[in-house]
Amino acid sequence: MADRTPERLVRLLGMVAFLDRTDGASVEELAAQFGVSPRQVLDDVDLLWMTGTPGYFPDDLIDFDAASLDSGVVRLTQARGMGRALRLGTREAVVLVAALRALQESVGQALDAGEREVLASTLQTLTAATGEAASTVDVQIALEADPAVVAAARAAVRAGRRVHLRYVDAADRTSERDVDPWQVVTGDERSYLQAWCHSAGGERLFRLDRILDLTVLDAPVEHRPDRPQPPATFAARAAHERVTVELSGRARWVAEQLPVEETVDLPDGGFRVRLPVSSRAWLRQLLLRLADDVRAVDPPEPAADAAEAAARALDRYAELGLHDALGRRDGVDHEPGARGR
Repeated sequence: MADRTPERLVRLLGMVAFLDRTDGASVEELAAQFGVSPRQVLDDVDLLWMTGTPGYFPDDLIDFDAASLDSGVVRLTQARGMGRALRLGTREAVVLVAALRALQESVGQALDAGEREVLASTLQTLTAATGEAASTVDVQIALEADPAVVAAARAAVRAGRRVHLRYVDAADRTSERDVDPWQVVTGDERSYLQAWCHSAGGERLFRLDRILDLTVLDAPVEHRPDRPQPPATFAARAAHERVTVELSGRARWVAEQLPVEETVDLPDGGFRVRLPVSSRAWLRQLLLRLADDVRAVDPPEPAADAAEAAARALDRYAELGLHDALGRRDGVDHEPGARGR
């Protein structure tokens, strides 16, 4: 199963730092240290061997002792600075200040007192070390949602007040419900209100851009998380349908951002993922979004469902007289009533 990019990056950096403090380690020892197979260790070494500092000539690359590796021992000969503490320039420090301020704005209210103190202290120290350049950074997180909804949601989180939502889900069903808001979070290019839903009797994520109306109530929040933590956007269950989708390499973000259960890389750069699916409406939207990169779907019914939805959309364009505009936009001549592939 292929790694997610962030997980492999952390392991690669950790491996360089670990080897920089030793005179070498066996492949099996590294595998046990980082919780991967010996084959994965060798693949990581091959990748690190082609990694380095800008310039990327042989003298700029991380290097290993080839003779030691042939005998099953990984010995680092050139770390290229990756084993030492990072020294930030002014530009890098300003970027880090901006990131910490964004973190403070987005989840600061949901952290416990100790975590807020660590975040504030780190930001204060880094800001002081950066000097006047830090004063040029003003971070405001832009959310794709009604500004009134965002303002009311943040006010409710700060005040610890229950809210009433009018919400449209992925299947275009409108519902009304009372929820206890915990925090506003941003991820996978979307922003959400993490809350306890009284109707569902459990934790839920509500996409902010799907909240039609949000009213702050007088009632206090009753249900709170045991501790603030990044929410799981989806928890797979045994009863959920499993769908296998084969995609081109351009859609790699699917394996990195969605809760896939298995990823298999293919020789031509494509890959295959197995997805747990609780909503066919969500899967239909995903396949429509990935249309140009989808090679195969198993079982085939979701692909047929997405094709029918695309055909209905094209027919509707024709009915509204927008067919010619659509053809000019995507560079394709569409016949009236033409069906999607």
